[in-house]
Amino acid sequence: MGVMIIVMGLPGAGKTTVLNGAVSGFADWKVLNYGDMMFEIAKREKIVNERDEMRKLPLKSQKRIQDEAAKKLSEIQGKVILDTHCSIQTATGYMPGLPFDQLRKLKVDYLVFITAPAKDILGRRQRDTTRKRDVVSIEDVERDISVNISYLCTYSVLSGAAASIITNADGKLDDAVGRLKEVIKKAGEA
Repeated sequence: MGVMIIVMGLPGAGKTTVLNGAVSGFADWKVLNYGDMMFEIAKREKIVNERDEMRKLPLKSQKRIQDEAAKKLSEIQGKVILDTHCSIQTATGYMPGLPFDQLRKLKVDYLVFITAPAKDILGRRQRDTTRKRDVVSIEDVERDISVNISYLCTYSVLSGAAASIITNADGKLDDAVGRLKEVIKKAGEA
């Protein structure tokens, strides 16, 4: 594999929006979505019909699907940006989005966590009618941000990859996009 950047964030942080804005002008980068890859595997196996059902699968099934997606990712050559989550909130607690065995296979160079103030995340989730999201409080979102930053730091220690935190507050999308473009540019020069 060439270079890999993993871009993570909580649902509602604007991760995919920031990423889509930042990759324009970087035609040599492949953007892949880990959740989409996992969903395709689970759908092919006929164990889910909708993406939001995956986090309700038994942990053993989720881990197996993660492993299969990681194996496919590890075989991709060139410059890759992986759109994923630091953690997945399951019925029994947090599950790492990038367990150590998978992280090691991916040979990641840069880790980026897109976040936003908890009130912004909560508002975005409430306005998003395209997904089946759990009802949560602002305190739940604040805890999720804290837990996910801990995961980010752990991933950095385990992989040796540089970690960046980019805030995508309401009305500041251009700033967040610009910061991610800087990471992509730096990674492409490596």
